[in-house]
This record gives sequence, C-alpha cells and structure tokens, in this order.
Amino acid sequence: MATLEVVRYRSRTRTLVDICCAVFLGLFLVWTITPFVIMLVSSFKDLLEAFALPAIGEFSGIGVFFDFTPTVKHYTELFTERNFSEYFINSVLVSCGSAIVSVTLGAMAAYALSRSDFRAKDHVFFWIISTRMAPVVAVMVPLYAIFRNLELVGTIPGLILAYTTFNLPFAIWILKGFFDNVPYAIEEAAMVDGRSRLGAFMEILPLAAPGIGAFVVLCILFSWNDFLFASIIGSGGAKTLPVATRELVTPTSIQWGKIMAAGVITSLPMTLLGLLIRKYLVTGLTMGAVKE
Repeated sequence: MATLEVVRYRSRTRTLVDICCAVFLGLFLVWTITPFVIMLVSSFKDLLEAFALPAIGEFSGIGVFFDFTPTVKHYTELFTERNFSEYFINSVLVSCGSAIVSVTLGAMAAYALSRSDFRAKDHVFFWIISTRMAPVVAVMVPLYAIFRNLELVGTIPGLILAYTTFNLPFAIWILKGFFDNVPYAIEEAAMVDGRSRLGAFMEILPLAAPGIGAFVVLCILFSWNDFLFASIIGSGGAKTLPVATRELVTPTSIQWGKIMAAGVITSLPMTLLGLLIRKYLVTGLTMGAVKE
C-alpha cells in the first residue's frame, strides 16, 4: 500500500523573514559578545600591547588585537596589592545573605497573600510592589540617616539589610504568582493528615522550587552588580567588587589593565551561574506567568 507524503512549500516571504531573523540574531550576538571578548583579551595584555595601533593599510586591526604575549600580572596585582580577595568575599556574603533573607521572608508573605482573603488585599499587594518602584536615589538619604543612627554603615549586615529593602517586595510579587498556581487541595490533604498551616506551607515548597530558585538567582545578580548601595551604605568595611573597580580610576591615572581584569572577576561568576542554571531559570520565570 503506497504511503502519502506531505510536502510543505515555504513561500519566498517566509524564507526572507527567516533569513532576516538569522542575520539580526547573528549581529546581535556579535554586538553582545564583542565587549566581553575585548575585556577578556585585554586583561591578559601589557599596557603597551593593549594600546598598540594597527599598521598603515590594515583597517580591521584584528591582527594587532590578538598579537600579544599573555600575562597574568593584572590579576595577581589585584589580589596582592588591591585586596580584591576581601572584596570578592564581601560580594558573596552580601549577595547570598540578601537572597536568603529575601526569599525566606518573601515566600512566607507571598504564601499569606496567595491563600488569605481580606478586604483591601489588592491594595496591600500594590503597596508592597510600589515600594520597589521608587528610585533608589530618592530614598538613599533617609536610608543612610537611619543606617548611620543604627551604626550599620560600612558593615556587611547593613548592606544585606539595604539590599533586602528593595529585593523583598520583588520577592513577594514574583513568588505570589507561583503559589497561586499550586493547587490548594495539596494543603488541604496535608492538614487533614494533621499538619499545621506551617506544615502545609512546607509541603508545597518543593512544588514552587523552580520559581524560588529563579528568584534567588535574580536576587544574587541584583546585589552582586549594585554600585550605589555598596558605595554609600557599604563604604568602608563592606566594600564590594563594583566599588573596588571604580577606585581603579583616579584623577591622575586610569589603570586599564587592572580594570579589565576586575571586570572579568566581577562578571565571570554571574555568567557561569547563569549558564549552569539557565534551564531552571527559564522554567522558574515562566512558572507563575500563566494562572491556571
């Protein structure tokens, strides 16, 4: 018995659209990756090689860009002379600390808003997220005054609290959508079996794990890349990598080699983290997007 084959024909318009999309994505990829490639390669160059110019008649400059003797002196000087190991540890502590506090408190608050029903619930939820909409500069002066009176300026706990101030509303807003998608029948079954409300909450946490993990990554990313809070609230004993990198630019000199190396040290951990959990990050962010 002969089988029928379905032949699909692609119109010229569809083919042209696909080619344009491929070209656009290729150009966007080059536009995005090129600065990181320049930063990475320049971090292993000596100052004279970094500013070398192409020969007369050579317009691309690619040959000069990759023609150099690799050196790691910029990295070693950052950790031996500029104390970057301490700043790296500070960045890890404040980022992870803020993520843990924000997720712990945000998950409980989001669960309460998701399962409870009271008057003005929508107004309370909007008020919570509106605190995240306020510009950081608008609240920096009063926050600094409060932190100075509490002797939290220049401390790791103070910087964690400052990041939590803006990460917590974001956590409540995101995590509420995840809990809304978890069937309430699971909690009812747990409470019928004798679990308390807290026990039922712990029962459904694994179901919202992708969303919680996605927010943990976002929270760490926001805190890791922050400059304003770190330069004002964390000035002194809680200096982080972005602030330490900014100090490489002085009125008398700009240490380009060390700046490129510091940029690699600052961006590489977050890049690796995003690549390792990119699958779970997309799953977590889309989990609460559609309400079933």
